[in-house]
Amino acid sequence: MLVIVVENVPPRLRGRLAVWLLEIRAGVYVGDLSKRVREMIWNQVKQGCGDGNAVMAWSMNTESGFDFITIGKNRRVPVEMDGIKLVSFLPLENREANDGEENDL
Repeated sequence: MLVIVVENVPPRLRGRLAVWLLEIRAGVYVGDLSKRVREMIWNQVKQGCGDGNAVMAWSMNTESGFDFITIGKNRRVPVEMDGIKLVSFLPLENREANDGEENDL
């Protein structure tokens, strides 16, 4: 299972995602694709994200049962604690320091 959520991205990227995945809500795409296709789609997201942000989560054989990666301006950033990936909230004043970075651990 693969889930991608995008916010404030150009319509072109949303259309490209809709070719590969089902848009179940505005900006929420789901599907069941191979690792190779998942990586290709994420490259498209990175190239077309613009000033928006995105998160991609997929099933994986880990303690939590999934993994995820983010890109763009967002207060939520992945952090790893004891081998488990969690989400940390940045203070509002530090939000600009994380702008546009791809975040995965």
